[in-house]
Amino acid sequence: MITQLDRSIYLASRSPRRRELLSQIGVRFQMLAFRDKPETDPELDEKVLAGEAPKAYVERVARAKAHAGWRRLEQRNLPRAAVLAADTTVTVDGRILGKPAGRRDAAVMLAALSGRRHEVLSAVALRYESQLECAVSVSEVEFKVLSGEEIRQYVATGEGDDKAGAYAIQGRAAQFVAELRGSFSGVMGLPLYETAQLLERMGAQRERRNPR
Repeated sequence: MITQLDRSIYLASRSPRRRELLSQIGVRFQMLAFRDKPETDPELDEKVLAGEAPKAYVERVARAKAHAGWRRLEQRNLPRAAVLAADTTVTVDGRILGKPAGRRDAAVMLAALSGRRHEVLSAVALRYESQLECAVSVSEVEFKVLSGEEIRQYVATGEGDDKAGAYAIQGRAAQFVAELRGSFSGVMGLPLYETAQLLERMGAQRERRNPR
């Protein structure tokens, strides 16, 4: 059970899906809005490094986002509270599929996922003071075989424009999913089980350090 201590955090994300998911499990949060897009932060490099494995990549980016959020908290002299950040990526054949560069790129990604299984990795990072913890959810998704027309129609909706792998499982792309093994919320962008576990663990550690 998440303690009351952990029910007020900062969310270092622009994603409305992550806001919805946190609200779903009753976590109170404030948006830690970035004046610029997070990717403009010189210390937040979302490019895949040479030879970097998908799990290492998504964990590195989530941690970097949490650190960037904490820096902004300190710079703005905001009241201290844990900063939560997350990152999600799709991988097929060991190749990382991030957000599509455009509609043509989105169509190429969906064609690569058609009729196949792929993995969705979603990392969540939580920072409070010098402490940072991270957890990664790995889910397996199988798509039905998609026709060229189905791909064109879906891409035209724009639903997958800013989504890893160019699709949103909670939207129209749900009709493409033949099977899901893992975390639905993780595929959406914030694995709720892992998030709740991090909040509980950090809250318990803080209670031990600061007993009433």
